Amino acid sequence: MKSLLGLGKYLFAIPFIVFGLFHFMGAKDMAGIVPIPGGEIWVYITGVAHIAAAVAILIGKMDKLAAALLGLMLLIFALSIHLPGVIESGGENQAAMSAFLKDTMLAGAAWIYAAYVAKDSAVIG
Repeated sequence: MKSLLGLGKYLFAIPFIVFGLFHFMGAKDMAGIVPIPGGEIWVYITGVAHIAAAVAILIGKMDKLAAALLGLMLLIFALSIHLPGVIESGGENQAAMSAFLKDTMLAGAAWIYAAYVAKDSAVIG
């Protein structure tokens, strides 16, 4: 059972590498939903952040800081990018609602990882 639970770290981190790569492959398309100026550059920056957080979690170096910041970034995405679409549609837009819930859930998971799983507390205790 312990080895099965040990897979959780990998099942959590590896998709963030894929998300980060998607940010590079689709930066022009994603830039249109960024609610601040310089959308495309922000897409690239957040793509790097996804990949960096995943690598930190996988190798266990600064993983607590990485998971905490990843959770913050995901919550910002949920509130600034996805929630407006949910509100605008009165909750009828299932894609916006799914994206909002996904990012909210992943933010919580990142903070649970930071609080209970992360090994390297050199930067934040």
